[in-house]
Amino acid sequence: MNLPLDVTEKIAFRLRSIYNQQGYTQYKMSKFEEYDLYARNKDFLLSDNVITFTDLSGKLMALKPDVTLSIVKNSPDDAQNVKKLYYHESVYRVSRNSHAFREIQQVGLEALGNIDDYCILEVLQLAKKSLEQISGDCVLEISHLGLISALTKDLSGQQKAEIFRCVGSKNLHELVAVCADAGVCEEKTALLQALASIGGAPETVLPQVRKLLDGTVDTKPLELLEQLSAVLGNQIRIDFSVVDDIHYYNGIVFKGFVRGVPDAVLSGGQYDKLMRKMNRKSSAIGFAVYMDLLERLEQEEDAYDVDTVLLYADEPIARISAAAKAIADNGKTVAVYRQIPDGLRCREVKTVR
Repeated sequence: MNLPLDVTEKIAFRLRSIYNQQGYTQYKMSKFEEYDLYARNKDFLLSDNVITFTDLSGKLMALKPDVTLSIVKNSPDDAQNVKKLYYHESVYRVSRNSHAFREIQQVGLEALGNIDDYCILEVLQLAKKSLEQISGDCVLEISHLGLISALTKDLSGQQKAEIFRCVGSKNLHELVAVCADAGVCEEKTALLQALASIGGAPETVLPQVRKLLDGTVDTKPLELLEQLSAVLGNQIRIDFSVVDDIHYYNGIVFKGFVRGVPDAVLSGGQYDKLMRKMNRKSSAIGFAVYMDLLERLEQEEDAYDVDTVLLYADEPIARISAAAKAIADNGKTVAVYRQIPDGLRCREVKTVR
């Protein structure tokens, strides 16, 4: 059973409300960007399949497959302040569900500029709240690329990429072989194997990692994870197999999952390396919620068109309005009628009193 469009719209509305309340302003972009922007950063995209056309001036244009690249391109490079943006946009790419081009709704946010530890915490808190708006049965998995990068700092870019790939897939056998080919010592190979294997609640994982890495590498990334975890509370996991393209990402990376969907419905992280590639001095962190994946969900909301039907008779219109507002102020959708229309599905029926 697919999630009805009106339910995904409700979720998108809730997400926008959360971001707006936190001081993020909405970013609007055109449907088209010059194709060169995406061609230079194909590895950053979920898919390198892009719909292109030639406009009347002869420029090769693309139907936007991504929002982050457009935000970076069109935002000022201010390394002193923080610009906080959220978006609700259509992107055009191959859907992981249908394996065909689709217009996909995507909601997310970006913080660009002087990104400090509090900015990172705020984005993670908003990512966690976003998951909770989709389902109460959710988990946010967090990692820090700095630890694996520290263990592989003397390797070539290609060697690092291969090790990150093995860690991301938890392929320990291939990881050992790749490390051997790259000349990684047995001690560091064992540490990389351990990081790829460990995952779970912060209070369990982080002490284990601190003991493993004691005296081996700089533990500042671990200290940051400890501080973040202490504030974020439950419904988070530490998992160092959560990695992303090291040519674009650095520092904190994370993915969000909800029961009923096998893939991450939310993904994000720090992408200072993308900023440098686009000649920006400032830093950035953000995430996206993939609304098309929510079509796999089955929720109780499937059975209802509205939370509450409010019935009235001959009451004063001010009283009817006040009763409807009281229901809406509690976060419920409300439809007001003299009598319930045929076929309307609701969770509850109330009358004006």
